[in-house]
Amino acid sequence: MNTTTQTKTRRISQVSRGLPTSDGAGVKLTRMLGHQGLNYLDPFLMLDQFRSDNRDDYIAGFPSHPHRGFETVTIMLDGRMRHGDNKGHKGVISAGGIQWMTAGRGIVHSEMPEQEEGRMWGFQLWVNLPARQKMTAPRYQEISAEQIPVEDREGGAVRVLAGSSASGTTGPVEQIATRPLLLDVTLEPGATFTEAVPAGHTVFISVYRGEVSAGREIVKDPDLAVLTDGDGVELKAGAKGASFLLVAGQPLNEPVARYGPFVMNTQAELQQAVADFQGGRF
Repeated sequence: MNTTTQTKTRRISQVSRGLPTSDGAGVKLTRMLGHQGLNYLDPFLMLDQFRSDNRDDYIAGFPSHPHRGFETVTIMLDGRMRHGDNKGHKGVISAGGIQWMTAGRGIVHSEMPEQEEGRMWGFQLWVNLPARQKMTAPRYQEISAEQIPVEDREGGAVRVLAGSSASGTTGPVEQIATRPLLLDVTLEPGATFTEAVPAGHTVFISVYRGEVSAGREIVKDPDLAVLTDGDGVELKAGAKGASFLLVAGQPLNEPVARYGPFVMNTQAELQQAVADFQGGRF
């Protein structure tokens, strides 16, 4: 009897170049996910990339604002960002670090540059919460660069931020309902990256240096590429190498009701979220 399992390699189904915009108090960024051309990849609601050497593009930061019903994931590549909230929590996310914040039933927080000049570079990803967890207590998982395991692979390196790689390396982010796999991958010129991903998971990559190819499809910095279903990923770096995020998560298959920083399942829940925030109940 043949018990060999054949991998179904995912292909690129869509490439998004993102939308230049601003948020917070005028921070310039590129919205890779969460715009008209690519609105939602269940369970992922939004992906922004902020990257500038000009202090005027980021110095005003993101003053106090609310969230309810989802999670925010901040991945810093360069620079330092200070955050604080109405529950008394404070901290700084530095280059190479990650913060996974579960907003749950509600939180009011700020994210402000902890620098006056230099490069500010990173991503913020929004991940939906299932209905059963939307009113859970807020919590943080803050991980420094030194706490993130790195796999040295032939022709590159992989930082495992969340989930477990095919080699068994497990990232420090824990107890996330959508069973995410979040990898930060760096490849030398011409190197090939392969990784197992659960079939049925939503998967995309966001290239932030160089370019990668899957078959005849090429994804360049700063493109985002959505991948088809399958249980494997195979990507090849271009002539100048590449760096990218690989993001995978289990779809929730639930209704999404969304208004700004509130993401619930029904319009009635959205209205209650607004009323609770305005009434000071966050």
